[in-house]
Amino acid sequence: MISPEYLTKGSKIALVAPARKISREEIQCAVDWINDKGFTPVYDDRLFAEYHQFAGDDGFRAAVLQDYLDRDDIDAIFCVRGGYGTIRIIDKLDFTKFAGHPKWIVGYSDVTVLHAKMQQLGYQSIHATMPINFPNNTKEALDSLLDALTGKKVKGKKEKGKGGEVMWEDCEIVGGNLSVLYSMLGSDLFPDTDGRWLFIEDLDEYLYHIDRMMTALRRAGKLAHLKGLIVGAFTQMHDNVVPFGMTAKEIISEKVKEYDYQVVWDFPAGHIDDNRAIVF
Repeated sequence: MISPEYLTKGSKIALVAPARKISREEIQCAVDWINDKGFTPVYDDRLFAEYHQFAGDDGFRAAVLQDYLDRDDIDAIFCVRGGYGTIRIIDKLDFTKFAGHPKWIVGYSDVTVLHAKMQQLGYQSIHATMPINFPNNTKEALDSLLDALTGKKVKGKKEKGKGGEVMWEDCEIVGGNLSVLYSMLGSDLFPDTDGRWLFIEDLDEYLYHIDRMMTALRRAGKLAHLKGLIVGAFTQMHDNVVPFGMTAKEIISEKVKEYDYQVVWDFPAGHIDDNRAIVF
């Protein structure tokens, strides 16, 4: 995998909204953080466009992101928030000029689509918190983002899993939000999981849907040949009036119990304040 250049003092970070709309107030904490770390935030009025729930219509959002992908003076792109919408524009983007000056793509949740594209093209990216979350993020989450951007080894520890201990940060990792991965199943964007660690997390889903998605991944052969599985936060799970009868952890465990690889549970990443950075 190709690693973009690490950031140094003065590096430019573009702020883009590939999905849901955002306000100036919601990015201010992140702008302050970028400046405080010695980087330069780059954005303009296009960031605050509105089209129903989106930050502009599909063509507009794609054009803004394309601009920053193409620019040689941009060193990283922070997706300011998730929601829904990145998959609607991914096929409108051209990464030809990006290849001449690759930059770090940073975000999580809906940004899983961009991570998948980076994996398809052979570039590393950073699964990490986004500007809308900065006011509530832990120091550890923001420090891990800074470490990933500047080339310091992202702090981790040996996690016990089936088969022994794993130093997760030494592994080749793909994945992201389970629901977004599920939406890409069967397309060229779904990451190659064979021989790699798969990271998954999710938010605000019904337990039966977690079961549906994990069953779909298993039936498609996406879980059979993993190096290992890293399970992040599964927060705000819902149940029906008639209970499903299993927790998210129990559902995932059931789907991978036949495989002889390591599983790391409750890794601090996903829709939580302590959303640690992972280099994909």
